[in-house]
Amino acid sequence: MFTVYDTTLRDGTQGEGIGFTATDKLYVAELLDDFGVGMIEGGWPGSNPKDARFFKRVRKLNLKHARVAAFGSTCHPKHTPAEDDNIAALLAAETPIVTVVGKTWLRHVVNVIRTDAENNLRIIEESMRYLSDAGREVIFDGEHFFDGFLDDSEYSLRTLEAAVAGGAKSLVLCDTNGGMLPWQVGQVIRTVRDHFPAEITVGVHVHNDNGCAIANTLEAVHHGATHVQGTVNGYGERCGNADICAIVANLELKMGLQVVPEGNLEKLTELSRLVSEKANMPHARNAPFVGRGAFAHKGG
Repeated sequence: MFTVYDTTLRDGTQGEGIGFTATDKLYVAELLDDFGVGMIEGGWPGSNPKDARFFKRVRKLNLKHARVAAFGSTCHPKHTPAEDDNIAALLAAETPIVTVVGKTWLRHVVNVIRTDAENNLRIIEESMRYLSDAGREVIFDGEHFFDGFLDDSEYSLRTLEAAVAGGAKSLVLCDTNGGMLPWQVGQVIRTVRDHFPAEITVGVHVHNDNGCAIANTLEAVHHGATHVQGTVNGYGERCGNADICAIVANLELKMGLQVVPEGNLEKLTELSRLVSEKANMPHARNAPFVGRGAFAHKGG
């Protein structure tokens, strides 16, 4: 089963100049659902009142295709999940899916969250298990996974093993710095895909700092990823996220994969333009597939 996971309402809002009200986020969620994405990441509960309002109100929407996910991190290195405010906020959001980001690069384990390798594995596994035992479908987002894998592949794989041991059914590998090249992404995805049984979903979440986010996502799919994350129009921090509009169009038109309901691809341009209007951002005329000038040309 292939999953398109949209994070416009969380990662996309970190883009420069982009801000949605809670009402805006509900409107965009309905657009995404009508288009046919499988999962919508609504935000980080507990981080701000706006996201808390969104998660309370989104339960009343009659979504037909998408399920809503709440995003948060593993518990604090000195805590258990039961005593962690972030974990409590994830449960309070009452979403069927929780996506939990954890450290997979040993450099960040030591220098960012300031703990040791084994304790990081503990907080990953315990956080996953606590949320899974509470009835949530848990997705593990491996932060900086590709950088971590290139630095110490054995440890990065152990973080994924800890997540699976805790109940994660989906492992999303993140190019958080946005610096990987397509062949690097493909090699790592294939290694991880071969490392786990088929029932474990392998996904990808990439940023666009080197301009390769779309290519990297498609390469990941080519090598076995069946879960792709991105944002409408590529909105996101720094140079943005992978553009879900171009990704979906390429997956369906170029790679022969049906990833949204039959006939819904024709709604892609409308989705792109309406989200740009709600974000109060100009719509790129030369955006692939959806820009007003995408099929324009001058003779001669």
